[in-house]
Amino acid sequence: MRAVLFCNLPYAFSILKPLQDELSKRGFEYLWYVPSELTSLFPYTNASKTSDMKEVEAFQSDMIFVPGNDLPWYLRGVKVQIFHGLAGEKKGHFRIRDFFDLYLTQGPYFTDRFQSLAQKHNNFTVMETGWCKLDALYSHDKKIEDKKEKLLKQSGAKKIILYAPTFSPSLTSAEKLYEVIIKLSKKEDYLVVIKFHDKMDKEIQKRYESQKSQKLLILNDGDITEALKFSDVLVSDTSSVVYEFLLLDKPVITLESNSENILWEDIKNPDDLGQKIDNIFNDVDDFKAKRGKIIELYHPFSDGKSAQRMVDAVLEYIEKFSIPKKRKISLLRKYKMIQKYGLWRW
Repeated sequence: MRAVLFCNLPYAFSILKPLQDELSKRGFEYLWYVPSELTSLFPYTNASKTSDMKEVEAFQSDMIFVPGNDLPWYLRGVKVQIFHGLAGEKKGHFRIRDFFDLYLTQGPYFTDRFQSLAQKHNNFTVMETGWCKLDALYSHDKKIEDKKEKLLKQSGAKKIILYAPTFSPSLTSAEKLYEVIIKLSKKEDYLVVIKFHDKMDKEIQKRYESQKSQKLLILNDGDITEALKFSDVLVSDTSSVVYEFLLLDKPVITLESNSENILWEDIKNPDDLGQKIDNIFNDVDDFKAKRGKIIELYHPFSDGKSAQRMVDAVLEYIEKFSIPKKRKISLLRKYKMIQKYGLWRW
């Protein structure tokens, strides 16, 4: 079996890596597609990769895993949508673009919606597997415990606050919370760690970077998983990372989230953030009992074996339906894919 790991943005690296490991374990061949502008950021030195779409086509894959919204329709293989986050309320999450044969969902909240869409469109299959990126979230890692201890010792703090805003101008809290985040970083007991989205406005990032100190760190690592594991509380907005953090059964505070299922502390006034964090660290956690509902709906799998289930699901699809020879794509979408990726055959 041959598989393509298809990514267009740096955040896809950490999503697809567990699949690479699972494919290698089974002795399957794999090939990363990484656009040339991202090759310098690609972290896996021994992995097989290419930026040439001709090579991807020549690879003649049996399956293509995609954590994005599109891919060239002419590539061989079961085209598998594996998603880039858990924020179903974001615009476009449930939009059907006709590129995919198989949708692998993270939990019942997503499965139910996509099953309904599958009945309507009648051109794709849905299977619930869990999300491979989260496999590492459930593994115990002594190195992360040691890193947390080191960070606290270096900063003289007692607790770590992770701030991870989304990038969308209409949803991000980065501007509104700027003064409050800087103020929090000056409190004796708190270390503030910031992780920006890859698409975050560069000018906003520069403002925060100008305030870096021993008590305010900015992470440049593309994978936020480690920070999720060593942080005590998350501050965010309408971001998928909220759900990832909740799955660890740890408290979250958001500013003006537009989620459909807010089962955490959501504030409307930025000035309330400091007191809410103080309350949490004084054992006032009003949402602990409700986090179980998010876990049940969004990602009930905690065994760290989602990548295994995902590969199994594709093999099951191939056994049942074989590898589709073509997909019905509109001329407009074909034209957009030609502009984006080039065209090697019609």
